[in-house]
Amino acid sequence: MAATSLHREAHQARRRQQISGWLFVVPVLLLNLIVVVIPSIAGLGMAFTDWSGVGSMNFVGLANFRQLLQDQVFFKALIHNLIWTVFFLTIPVALGLLGAYLLSGIKRGQMFFRVAYFIPYVIAAVVNAQLWRFLLNPRIGIGPALAKCCGITFLDVAIFGSRDLALFGVAFVDMWHFWGFLLVLYLAAMSAVDVELYEVARLDGAGRLQQFRYVTLPSIRPTLVFTILMITIWSGLVFDYVYIITGGGPANASEVMGTYLYTSAFERFKSGYAAAVGVFMTLWVAIATGGFVLLRRLGWEI
Repeated sequence: MAATSLHREAHQARRRQQISGWLFVVPVLLLNLIVVVIPSIAGLGMAFTDWSGVGSMNFVGLANFRQLLQDQVFFKALIHNLIWTVFFLTIPVALGLLGAYLLSGIKRGQMFFRVAYFIPYVIAAVVNAQLWRFLLNPRIGIGPALAKCCGITFLDVAIFGSRDLALFGVAFVDMWHFWGFLLVLYLAAMSAVDVELYEVARLDGAGRLQQFRYVTLPSIRPTLVFTILMITIWSGLVFDYVYIITGGGPANASEVMGTYLYTSAFERFKSGYAAAVGVFMTLWVAIATGGFVLLRRLGWEI
């Protein structure tokens, strides 16, 4: 009888604990439902209408998606997102790894460098963008100044006004603010690597490059793979720097899916069509995340 009573009390205690846990979780779930789930479902439904942003919605089926698949500007924006992804998966990652590896050998004053490289990342995008718009101004920027005083003319061009250079110019500005963030992440991961691994590698005759390849990279692989995944996702959702600096111009030369969605919804008042663009952006994120999950299921452990 006593055992049965103790079992009942233990069961009730576990039940109270579970209920207490749900009481803490439910507010967050409700907030996520209101802020994320419901707007996402509404946006998906909007993609099948011709809504202009005001007034009533008319169901048009797959008309927006058919139009989107024939839209040359959208495909141009999609290609720009792909170029942006390749750009950010190479240069910032390489600079972040190199900078972190060099700083990992510094024992004194390392915190100063961490803060210095991280500062551009925490500055507002508007401030960063306006700073570089001034520096690369074709009339009063560093390009005309270098051309006048030193005869260096390769920067004396309207980078953000050029159809060939606008996208890469904006990507450079975004990369300038972003790569320090990667450096700090990689440096933190490298700081957690067991020092004995490097000592063993040195005893085996490994140089610094071999230590980096065979000790550092495998040890920080979880952080490296995570940043690659996030860069791929962020590259599909990029908006702020492109919109602030060029607005997608000139002549759609720097248009990306995010800016095309914005102009479709708020300048051309085609909210239903913009929602269809948003569906493609969601597919981008889903494909990137799905590829990451697939790699793990195939045994490529991180």
